[in-house]
Amino acid sequence: MLLLIDLDNTLIDRTGSFRSWATQWIPAQGGSAEDVSWAIEADRDGYEPRPRLAERIRERLHLAVSPEQMLVDLRAGLVEHLKFDPQVGAALSSAVAAGWSPVVVTNGTVRQQEAKLRRAGFDQLVAGWVISEGAGVRKPDRRIFELGAEAAGLSLADGGWMLGDHPEYDIAGAARAGLQTVWLHLGRPWPEDLPIRPTRIADDCAGAIRGLLHAP
Repeated sequence: MLLLIDLDNTLIDRTGSFRSWATQWIPAQGGSAEDVSWAIEADRDGYEPRPRLAERIRERLHLAVSPEQMLVDLRAGLVEHLKFDPQVGAALSSAVAAGWSPVVVTNGTVRQQEAKLRRAGFDQLVAGWVISEGAGVRKPDRRIFELGAEAAGLSLADGGWMLGDHPEYDIAGAARAGLQTVWLHLGRPWPEDLPIRPTRIADDCAGAIRGLLHAP
């Protein structure tokens, strides 16, 4: 069975990793606790474009580094603070043992997203991954979900599930592609203006995967 999984704030705790980096790195550059809070808000859970965020941080802290170097530091710092979640790892291993084919489907740059996968240790636990930059198409486009299925040697016609935290990119996009979906709510209500609803709602990635394995 096909199991497509989002990367940021689904398979990995991307927000927590950014917060950890900002909490350590910004004070080391002479920034204050207020600067740390500002950066976490400005990050917008990763949806602020990285070059723009890097430039905003550089300007706010009055750093004597080039925009290019600031962007490198920002991206590398996030990866450095990622951690392997053993519960997610165990759930993935159980899924594979039960005959599921997990594939990561994520928007982003190939270099950064692959670095995250490897740093967090999940590159060895999935059947493959599809990254928007390399694929030439982004979620919620149907084509990226098709490519995810193909990475597992399957087809969307075979059915399957998509697990993710973004209502439109992960859940609505996958539902339009004919997949069943699990939404990680992360403490948020489902958007009232989005008519498509997830098949299931879960508290966390490991629990979502275990729920699929134990479903009738």
